[in-house]
Amino acid sequence: MNGSSKRRPTRSVRVGEIVIGDDAPIVVQSMCATKTRDIDATVAQAEQLREAGAGVVRIAIDNDKEVEALREVRKQTRANLAVDLQENYRLADKVAPFVEKIRYNPGHLHHIERDKTIPQKVEWLASVARDNDCAIRVGVNCGSVAPAFLEQHPGDQLEALVQSAIYHCSLLEDLGFERFVVSLKDSDPDKVLAANRRFAEAAPMVPLHLGVTEAGLPPQGIIKTRVAFEKLLAEGIGDTIRVSLTLPNDRKHEEVEVGHAIIDDVANGRFISVPDLKGLNIISCPSCSRVENEAFVNLAEDVREITTYASKYDVTIAVMGCRVNGPGETDDADLGLWCGPSTVTLKRKAEKVGSFGYDVVLDELRRHLDDLIADRAAGAA
Repeated sequence: MNGSSKRRPTRSVRVGEIVIGDDAPIVVQSMCATKTRDIDATVAQAEQLREAGAGVVRIAIDNDKEVEALREVRKQTRANLAVDLQENYRLADKVAPFVEKIRYNPGHLHHIERDKTIPQKVEWLASVARDNDCAIRVGVNCGSVAPAFLEQHPGDQLEALVQSAIYHCSLLEDLGFERFVVSLKDSDPDKVLAANRRFAEAAPMVPLHLGVTEAGLPPQGIIKTRVAFEKLLAEGIGDTIRVSLTLPNDRKHEEVEVGHAIIDDVANGRFISVPDLKGLNIISCPSCSRVENEAFVNLAEDVREITTYASKYDVTIAVMGCRVNGPGETDDADLGLWCGPSTVTLKRKAEKVGSFGYDVVLDELRRHLDDLIADRAAGAA
């Protein structure tokens, strides 16, 4: 989809061999779900995604051993690589020589080097990107909004999300660095719509990366993604997209295929009829290299299977695969599971119920789901 007649005009941002924004075709991205230190598997998946049509392939990096693995991956793949710094922005200068784009989360910068200010940290990231010919993605997420912005906008997480993104744009632009894109993600398609519309109005020249984070298992995850993407793309908002589905590694390329199908459908006026999303809503994050136990994907599928009896109830269950997104992004769910190497933490809203083995956590989940349904029935009575 070129979309030059409909897309809002933004500045262009080069990422390796491709361009995001302006009148360039919308770029579909994806992320490796392999362990980064498994070089052969990561190279194979990067190529799998590239061959499926991914213009950018993202890899998560958390430590020096993964940096060394990335060095070898870079030698063996033709993909345009983006690196996900997550909670360790200090690795930026080590990984920048091997990638085309660096993604940082404004909500994670305050964790490390507390003696430095946020502007100082952003200035360093911009200098690293500039010195290594890299673009930047400023990626703000619903579950990890910077505390300062939550304090400034109490009770309005969406506005905190948008203002955090706008602030980081101003920091980068004041440094004379404009080679960046922004993403504002949530697991709720309506919030993704609202956040991106607000940001596009406030910062119309900044290219936008669209994503519904933790969209979940197909086909429901595809529907949630379409709910947001179809409307935004039809309004000319969105320069690059990521479809985040819970899939086993050998099917990860389906994210890319779905992304291209959505772009093509919007370009040709083909829209699905959007279903009512009331009732049971299962949120699960995309399988990626941060997942600490590969049983996570099977667990998400099992959760869907054992909770079908509750389909008529307005209950949200979140299944998260790692410690990075798990704790924060299960807080808003009625019931949340976030998966560690050997145990799964069960939550009711922000309250921790306990940690359980993978072999028993489904029984615990069902018990709490039954309690929740009974409590609501009693309240209604």
